[in-house]
Amino acid sequence: MPYRCNTIFNGAVVRLDGEYVLLLRVEGQQGYSFFCLARSRDGLHFSVDEQPWMLPADKGPFKVWEENGIEDLRVTVIDGYYYILYTAVSRYGHRIALARTDDFKTFERRALISRPGNKDGVLFPEKINGLYARLDRPIGNGIGSIWISFSPDLVHWGRSELVISPRPRFWDACRIGASIPPIKTERGWLEIYHGFKMTSADPVYRAGTVMLDLKNPAKVVRHSRYVVFQMAEVVVSRALFRQILERISRLRASPELVRAG
Repeated sequence: MPYRCNTIFNGAVVRLDGEYVLLLRVEGQQGYSFFCLARSRDGLHFSVDEQPWMLPADKGPFKVWEENGIEDLRVTVIDGYYYILYTAVSRYGHRIALARTDDFKTFERRALISRPGNKDGVLFPEKINGLYARLDRPIGNGIGSIWISFSPDLVHWGRSELVISPRPRFWDACRIGASIPPIKTERGWLEIYHGFKMTSADPVYRAGTVMLDLKNPAKVVRHSRYVVFQMAEVVVSRALFRQILERISRLRASPELVRAG
């Protein structure tokens, strides 16, 4: 990174003018997130632009909704434009916002397209029955499920229907959300989504798949029972890390250890 930051989160990659453009969520040392660009010729080795590409709005109607940062971007190409659905974060909750660009040099914020309490929005890459379609994850009664909505203009949305919900006892038992724009296949729209299940220490995130009907994507054709992607590396949880520190502290304070030393 050409500047200091705390964390680099999930991103979205597109192909533009012979190179790969990777749009990343970065949390700066100020504590809020913004978006930056990285570029690559081979899709493996990326160089990050010297300056952030999109910062939280500091004026206009988006300012109050982005006061705590911008997160969770997803990019879909429609009619020559790269449409970016992202999460605007404020003291009032999360909202899905829409921006677009055609060159990744400049961008245009288009609209806030959800009520508070909604995130993980992804656009379908084409109209369905004459309407734009999106998946999102509103929270209702503390449950985060994946819904579908439709729009004539990408700004005004409605006809919302529930698609899938967390499944008790499964790997996605607690909360789920769309991860990438749906992929059109001969058998339906393939969506790779994320979910998590609580453990005794921390939530464990994994990825699975669901196939939606081509003509009516509110209808589930197939739903994976098993995980298709998860971390291959064991990560020490915060709870376990605290236990380790406490045990080390007790050992350091132990008279037996002091005498043995």
